[in-house]
Amino acid sequence: MCGIVGYVGRRQAAEVLIDCLSKLEYRGYDSAGVALVEENNIKVVKATGRLKVLEEKLKEMGPIASCCGIGHTRWATHGAPSDINSHPHSSERISLVHNGIIENYLSLKEFLIQNGYEFVSDTDTEVLVKLLDYYYNGDPLSSLLTTLSKVRGSYGLAILFKDFPGRIYAVRKESPLIVGYGKEENFLASDIPALLKYTREYSILDEGEIAQIDENGISFFNEFGKPIEKERLTADWDVEAAEKGGYAHFMLKEIHEQPEAMSRTINSRLENGLPNLRIPELTDEMLRGIERIHIVACGTAMHAGMVGKTAIERLTRVPTEVDIASEFRYRDPIVSEKDLVIIVSQSGETLDTLAALKLAKQKGAKTLAIVNVVGSSIARAADYVLYTYAGPEIAVASTKAYSVQLAVLYLFTLRLALARGSLPEAEVRRYVKELIRLPELLEQLLADTERIKYLASLFMNCEDLFYLGRGFDYALSLEGSLKLKEISYIHSEAYAAGELKHGTISLIVDGTPVVALATQDAIFEKTLSNVKETKSRGARVILFCKEGTEVPADVADHVVKLPVYEEIFMPMLLVVPLQLFAYYMAVLRGCDVDKPRNLAKSVTVE
Repeated sequence: MCGIVGYVGRRQAAEVLIDCLSKLEYRGYDSAGVALVEENNIKVVKATGRLKVLEEKLKEMGPIASCCGIGHTRWATHGAPSDINSHPHSSERISLVHNGIIENYLSLKEFLIQNGYEFVSDTDTEVLVKLLDYYYNGDPLSSLLTTLSKVRGSYGLAILFKDFPGRIYAVRKESPLIVGYGKEENFLASDIPALLKYTREYSILDEGEIAQIDENGISFFNEFGKPIEKERLTADWDVEAAEKGGYAHFMLKEIHEQPEAMSRTINSRLENGLPNLRIPELTDEMLRGIERIHIVACGTAMHAGMVGKTAIERLTRVPTEVDIASEFRYRDPIVSEKDLVIIVSQSGETLDTLAALKLAKQKGAKTLAIVNVVGSSIARAADYVLYTYAGPEIAVASTKAYSVQLAVLYLFTLRLALARGSLPEAEVRRYVKELIRLPELLEQLLADTERIKYLASLFMNCEDLFYLGRGFDYALSLEGSLKLKEISYIHSEAYAAGELKHGTISLIVDGTPVVALATQDAIFEKTLSNVKETKSRGARVILFCKEGTEVPADVADHVVKLPVYEEIFMPMLLVVPLQLFAYYMAVLRGCDVDKPRNLAKSVTVE
């Protein structure tokens, strides 16, 4: 969600903070601000709108001689986007930025008003900084511990104290923070890309931990204020991986990175032609003992889980459920010690998904995390971890992260089938050979995107669009629809094709656009029949199917044929033209593709 950065060292802090914040724009925000220590004062500058508005404001003010500061990009939760509601928030002695939500802010605000404090914003963050001011006793660490003991909610905090002008304090609960190590300078951020230009050495703050950062070093304390040591990690991403590299948008770059990401993800988990998950504790005996699988995720990751469910049940016959994480955690799910809960998250920090994981563990289930970020909260909390090796994904709309999540779910499925004997080894080997072919087929699709761009130009002015499919195609249609709506703002819905006649077909009128997916031979004729029903009511149909498929002329206005490929793996192939279709629709409509309105890359609040 919101972005946090901090810097202390020998450079001009304002320049470093703006640069670091620019690497976090993908997280989604509606305002930005910085707090800079100038001599013994803290100067706060903030502005509604994009980061360039803040940058212009700083230029107009002239140079601020500061080598220590904190910065923030805000996505509004409490209070509408405005200069006043933007972070940082301050008292006379303290300035801080905050990711998360303070749940009991109203009662705290009442308490502070009774003690003479006045408020100018609508935010819970202003309550937090004034509560810290109330308990401030000259010792930042003990004051923080006292203040946070009164607070309910989630937070990632970066804090400046006027009495300690060359020092930043950071603390986290459920909202991620990392510190970065430099030479005579140190850094703070809510995500790795912010720091890659300056350092690859970092540590992750765990729940309740506090970091004290100055130019000479970083000290860590646990939730009781006792000193602790932290492991140093090295980011394996480079600066170029987090840059556009000549592409018009990060989203387009990341779509084109999928063949390489797939190859890296798949080939690293193969041995002698068979899947090897490289988790020694995840033994064949353990896999044979699983009675039920729950796949829990949000948004795009949940759509990957729906494909995974279909594959797992078809190839292994293990009953599998897919849950939206925010529903799973509150519906008192039936989970036993013989169940495996698979948690899927790109960032590894999605709050609802992390809470679902913790609930699953409380109920005694084994947990397997499929995540992209090494050392993320979900990765550290799960019993087993499968990393997806996608590299940094900057665009808010997920593309390559979805694809590699599918790849990992398929590899897990094949390993499970082999362990349980539901597929003979020869059949598993055949499937593995097909997976190895995938990057080459993706390259073929990406080599010629003009047809998809042309179709987008024909449909760009529509305001409603429907996706249809059955089986794997239905699971994928949900993701295709989400991509379109989140970046182009076109109202889009995905339906199981057989459900049309149960009400939905009433929405189909003359000229209604329909994207139909029909890549599964066993149900091809059934799907075609459903598509024909929409065509007879005036729909304009784009049909995706495989090469060699016969499509009657009266079924679709446009037919896009894909390379012949193993049917069970078709979602990994077909997703690319669906991503491109959404991308070009958004571009042609003039939308901000990488930073769609109201959305954030990593959702760290409920």
